[in-house]
Amino acid sequence: MGITIAGLGPGSFKHMTLETWELLSGTGTLILRTAKHPCVTVLKERGVVFTSFDHLYEEAEDFASLYQQIANEVIQLARQGESIVYAVPGSPLVAEKTVELISAQARAAEVPLTIIPAMSFLEVLYTRLGVDPITGLTIIDAADLVTLPPDLVTGLIVTQVYSRQVASETKLALMDYYGDEYQVTVVRNLGLPDEKIEKIMLFELDRLPVIDHLTSVYVPPRPARSKVFSLDPIVDVMARLRSPGGCVWDIEQTHLSLRRYIVEEVYEVLEAIELADGVKLCEELGDLLLQIVFHARVAEESGGFTMQDVVDTVTEKMVRRHPHVFGEITVRDAAEVVVNWEQIKKREKPGERPRVLDGIPVGLPSLMTAYKLQAKAAKVGFDWSEIGPVWDKITEELAEVREAAAAPEAERGQKTEDELGDVLFAVVNLARFMGVDPETALNRTNNKFRRRFSHIETRLSEQGKSWESMDLAGLDELWKEAKEKEAGE
Repeated sequence: MGITIAGLGPGSFKHMTLETWELLSGTGTLILRTAKHPCVTVLKERGVVFTSFDHLYEEAEDFASLYQQIANEVIQLARQGESIVYAVPGSPLVAEKTVELISAQARAAEVPLTIIPAMSFLEVLYTRLGVDPITGLTIIDAADLVTLPPDLVTGLIVTQVYSRQVASETKLALMDYYGDEYQVTVVRNLGLPDEKIEKIMLFELDRLPVIDHLTSVYVPPRPARSKVFSLDPIVDVMARLRSPGGCVWDIEQTHLSLRRYIVEEVYEVLEAIELADGVKLCEELGDLLLQIVFHARVAEESGGFTMQDVVDTVTEKMVRRHPHVFGEITVRDAAEVVVNWEQIKKREKPGERPRVLDGIPVGLPSLMTAYKLQAKAAKVGFDWSEIGPVWDKITEELAEVREAAAAPEAERGQKTEDELGDVLFAVVNLARFMGVDPETALNRTNNKFRRRFSHIETRLSEQGKSWESMDLAGLDELWKEAKEKEAGE
């Protein structure tokens, strides 16, 4: 009693090993998984007696149940005392699900099992295409393409592309990875007289005139990116700066002492964006990232969290809050995305923010705070339905400022401050209705003023003049000159 599994090789009889031929031509019950193999003709010519499981292919509902049925029958025959030789196309250990199933059942049933080495179609493919598998190669059944990792960097061989339908499904799956016009190599009947090797665009895969059980597809690796993205360099540098013998200043910092720097870096990023300066933006984003890494390092040293925790947490949150991208929910527009986002946030943190205006950080700049207060109030209906009343409100508040400014000096101070605050709050509301972030808008104007004022200063120096020697009209001309210079850039 026992099972010996052998491989018929990739195609031609000449690729069958001598050990396998001696086994097939000897005693024992020989069963082929399928007789649809090029070397079977030679077996018949040489009088080798065999049966096959081809009759099961037409009856099976799917391949999973078919392979399981084949494995069950092979094990059953062996347990009845027969010595079974089970032969499969190619190599027993390359893309042979029945061999995997038989091996598992044989171990469980304590049935003796021997697997004979054999040549697979892969060895022929390596030679024909000049591919060295040691450089990295992924081999996958066409039915398993859904398991392909999204960051695949190796070459890819897709086996069992046995029909036009499978070729179509393979094409669609691979186009998501490589694009419609990625060049692939289709191989068929490797090692046989009618061997076919053809390079085509991926979108042409299911248009080939002949596709059968001896068809496979080779997809060359995508060009490697020049750099692999990693946070490790900056994380390692920060760890060194904070370690004994590192930088005294860095070692002394805490979350509280670092607060001002992260705010400063955010505004420098905004300035770079407004200037449309890509080089500066890259540098300022790096400075901002440094602050994040700095805080993560401080937290890690106290056992709080690590930089990896920061990355993992925000990644998981983004996936959770975008079910229309990573799940099965559909949305009509960006507004519906925002609604879903808020609902998901509430489910994530039930009861954490019971009041409407909860969740606005205390340390935000005043314009940004006003914007967020109004936006939160608007979500519960405390808002105008159109922009008209917003303009009226600004006019009303400006009139109250004029009234406060005209009051006696003793009454003017606090009242003027209050009324000016109301004007600013109303202007923030106007910005919100117009879809403009007031903090960003004012910051942009501040930077614009700085640039134009700097131009005036430079021109005065070039002319050998001082501020005191200029009247307002002359300075205004230089201001207009700065404006014209910016408009021409």
